[in-house]
Amino acid sequence: MLALVAGETGADVTAPAAPVRVAGPGDYGAVGTLLHDFNREFGDPAPPPAALAERIGLLVESDDTVVLVAGDPPLGVAVLRFRPAIFTTGLECSLAELYVVPDRRGRGTGRALMETSLRLAVERDADTMEICVDEPDTAARRLYESLGFTNRIGGPGGPAMFFYERDLRAR
Repeated sequence: MLALVAGETGADVTAPAAPVRVAGPGDYGAVGTLLHDFNREFGDPAPPPAALAERIGLLVESDDTVVLVAGDPPLGVAVLRFRPAIFTTGLECSLAELYVVPDRRGRGTGRALMETSLRLAVERDADTMEICVDEPDTAARRLYESLGFTNRIGGPGGPAMFFYERDLRAR
């Protein structure tokens, strides 16, 4: 199992960021709870934590998903999904989820998860990383932008990039 520890750049020095590591089967219950709490915090529907834990286990076994956790017990989670790129021989990495429990926000845990995610994506030969974030989530957008992510083609003055989604199950 890969054990990665991220730095504490930008973290509150009085409360160091929790160490980040690749989640193992013993973490899936906590991961399920974190993902459930994430959706519920924002009023989105979520399966029960046990169902999410089982799903995470299946996704990790497929080798296209890596889950990182911060802390022991976990107080933050990042879920990375990998797929072959179309225009290069590398991979595309998608940050599917990033969540830190509310009382640990602002202490560098999200940044530590992101820095570790970026290193892991490079180690797995990903050429790009995609992130979808809601416009009102200014704290997340600030974090991502501070790490070099942009939603502008060609830089700050370029046209905006958009992400569209359609629920195919809805009729």
